[in-house]
Amino acid sequence: MKRILVPVDFSEYSIEALKVASQIARKNHCEIILLHLLELPHRVNDTFGDSKSIPEIIFFKNKAIENLEELMESPFLKGIDVFESVEFNKVDLGVIDSSKKNNADLIIMGSHGTSGFKELLVGSNTEKIVRYSTIPVLVIKKEAKEFKATNFVFASDFSKETIKPFRKMLEFAKIFNSKLFLVTICTPSSFKTTNTTEKIMENFIANFDVENYSTHIFNDTNIENGIINFSKSINADLIGICTHGRTGLAHFYNGSIGEDLVNHASKPIITFKI
Repeated sequence: MKRILVPVDFSEYSIEALKVASQIARKNHCEIILLHLLELPHRVNDTFGDSKSIPEIIFFKNKAIENLEELMESPFLKGIDVFESVEFNKVDLGVIDSSKKNNADLIIMGSHGTSGFKELLVGSNTEKIVRYSTIPVLVIKKEAKEFKATNFVFASDFSKETIKPFRKMLEFAKIFNSKLFLVTICTPSSFKTTNTTEKIMENFIANFDVENYSTHIFNDTNIENGIINFSKSINADLIGICTHGRTGLAHFYNGSIGEDLVNHASKPIITFKI
């Protein structure tokens, strides 16, 4: 991991995400890119044809740069290579484009916790970023004085299409020396016998060199509740799930979890693209 992208709107939630980014960057000698996005007023065309709007645009850009430079002086960023970027774009497109342009390895975003996303990171934008990002997205739910991933839950059906995100997850777990809790959630609509599920997980994991892990089968009314309740039961520090570009947060049993898990879970969540 070399470069972390942190979208900031200067809300307390994005600042908490930046604090976590600083911890990860310091641990792994990474660079941080601070990205602030400005959407052009609707009355301004692509060539900035409305001359009355140009002073307003310049004002907001200069103010954003000023705020970013002040943020870069924060004590928790001392000793870390931090770069600023102010761009004119829609939030979701801007974050995705910037992650590609800067060859970022990880996006870290803040959220309001259990009641949805606020400020820059409103629900629809966050869902699109998680849906279309080709790199992992870490969503921070609350203040984390010391970010850790000691107990790392990875929920999956362990099908062939999850091989790629599983590899990415292992790379992340290795950074934090995590104990992995690999879990399949069984529900009334996606029921498999314990014997069948155990064989699927056993055959899947045999393809990887995995240490310090345990496998689990957890029954619940639906996937979201199962992941949340299992994570609580083992006091997880972090939850990992797979995502699919077309359907958003992937319901790995042929469907879509939707953004409920990211909105309702109190734990940090990291997503890996299928």
